[in-house]
Amino acid sequence: MKKKFLLSIISIFIVITPFLFFGCNNRANDKLTNYQLNLEYDEVSKKLYGIEKIDYINNYENMFTSLYFHLYPNAFREDAKHSVVSSANEEEAYPEGKSYGNIQINKVESDNELLNFEIEGSDKNILKVDLGEEIYPEERIIISVEFEVSLANINHRLGIGKSTINFGNFYPIACVYEDGKGFSQDLYHSNGDPFYSECANYDVSITFSNKFDIASTGDMQEIVEKENKKTAKYKAFNVRDFCFVLSENFEMVSKTIGATTVNYYGYKNDDNLQSCLDVSIKALQTFNELFGEYPYKQLNIVKSNFVHGGMEYPNLVLISDKYQDQYDIDYVIVHEIAHQWWYGIVGNDEYNHAWMDEGLAEYSTLIFFRENKEYGQDFNEFINNATESYKLFEKVFIKVTGSVNGTMDRGLDEFMTEPEYVQCTYTKGVLLFNTIEESVGEKKFLKALQYYFKEFKYKNTTPADMIYCFNKATGYDLEDIFNSYILGNVVIK
Repeated sequence: MKKKFLLSIISIFIVITPFLFFGCNNRANDKLTNYQLNLEYDEVSKKLYGIEKIDYINNYENMFTSLYFHLYPNAFREDAKHSVVSSANEEEAYPEGKSYGNIQINKVESDNELLNFEIEGSDKNILKVDLGEEIYPEERIIISVEFEVSLANINHRLGIGKSTINFGNFYPIACVYEDGKGFSQDLYHSNGDPFYSECANYDVSITFSNKFDIASTGDMQEIVEKENKKTAKYKAFNVRDFCFVLSENFEMVSKTIGATTVNYYGYKNDDNLQSCLDVSIKALQTFNELFGEYPYKQLNIVKSNFVHGGMEYPNLVLISDKYQDQYDIDYVIVHEIAHQWWYGIVGNDEYNHAWMDEGLAEYSTLIFFRENKEYGQDFNEFINNATESYKLFEKVFIKVTGSVNGTMDRGLDEFMTEPEYVQCTYTKGVLLFNTIEESVGEKKFLKALQYYFKEFKYKNTTPADMIYCFNKATGYDLEDIFNSYILGNVVIK
């Protein structure tokens, strides 16, 4: 996700003060979990009805008798413990006043037998399913979940806006299991992107009113119109998540580059459709050359009602319609497309190690402008601005709170404010990767990113994995530099 990190001293004070089935892409068919989703959106009730069949494979070394799934829509409940947006963003997120949503689980079964389930987690954020039997490593089990999602009127990843209806993180998705830690069950948080998942395959059918057009993760197989409704069917191979957007106001332009078709979904009567498509294509081409080939057939850039700058999903990114200046739009588009590599293909725990994908996506954005000088942006000025922004943040934060925590590697709930999160992940992430590049040189730095991409394509990584890849590819021991930043010891001058 993109949040602007060049904060003015006034905005910092304002925000701080109140807080005091398939096979593809080099992985075998039998090694991936498969999700089959049959969905229908009813615009009258503002509900999405779904039947989800999960062909789950135990790719871990432990035996399980229960499985756990994130229920992200429950973060939008009226009685949720944590707001999905900070207090500073509430007015923009809820232009028509507070609104709420949730997810209801109606039935869980396997082999036509009902399974016991519970809604757990400290904020009703986890679906626990008792399997009734053991599932051992490399074994599979098929679970069917019947659910319905009520949508809030909110400009967010999941919600109804004036121009778009966004369906991000809307379905039960399997929690990642980590040895020694168990299943990851972190809560939704207004800071950052509180998500963590494994790559899987998707077979999705979506029925909706024929007055809408749709943009989605995956490759459309067909779209059928019948009785004032459309049913669109998609398949997506080896992706980390699935998202779609409905709108009555879409106008789409597209171009195929190599094996990938790039589609930009703007609004009707927009006069910048082509320029947005052009920068999207340029970003794809640049990152293909610098990092490694984008492995999917589709890349959709979707203008939408969204409180933050943008949001990344596999094959699809949301770009907020609040931006009017083309430079701002270009910047967000490039940042979100960079996330296709750093989060989408090479994954990580975005809740506890947000700097890994956000910092690297932000630095990749600066590299894009360095490589494409026709956009008229100065790389060194970016770095100077980031440096001054972080120094100003520290100065103001100390003045207001008495101290500052510069640790990058912590959970989203451990950041006191949104500016603290932004500065420690985006801004400080930029400075970290710039320090690494200055230490090893541009050629070896890009070699490290290419090695990192190759080694962890479709996998989840840890900070130790990233450090290993950079050391291996460059021939330098960079652990001390990484740790000085992520542990908060470095002094920014």
